[in-house]
Amino acid sequence: MTRYLTEIWLYIRSNPKKFILQSVLALFVFWFVFGDFGLVTRISMERDHRELMKRQTEEQRKILEDRATIRQAYHQDSIEKVAREKYNFRKPGETVFIIRQ
Repeated sequence: MTRYLTEIWLYIRSNPKKFILQSVLALFVFWFVFGDFGLVTRISMERDHRELMKRQTEEQRKILEDRATIRQAYHQDSIEKVAREKYNFRKPGETVFIIRQ
């Protein structure tokens, strides 16, 4: 172990500028990958962005469906259909059969 440390120390003493340059380069690469605006952060933000875009598309689709339902709610036939299906209303003299699964 001490032999390796001695070799490293000799390398540093014989090439100080090269060692400093390599150290600075290594720190820059580390910062570039793991920093606040690094690749890891960028990749996770891109993933979150894709998920949010999917969610937004789904919500837009739901909004359009709800708007269509609201437009249909103003028609007399749709009101009668909802009253019959959801609330089991009936006209006088009708027999209602409820089939549950």
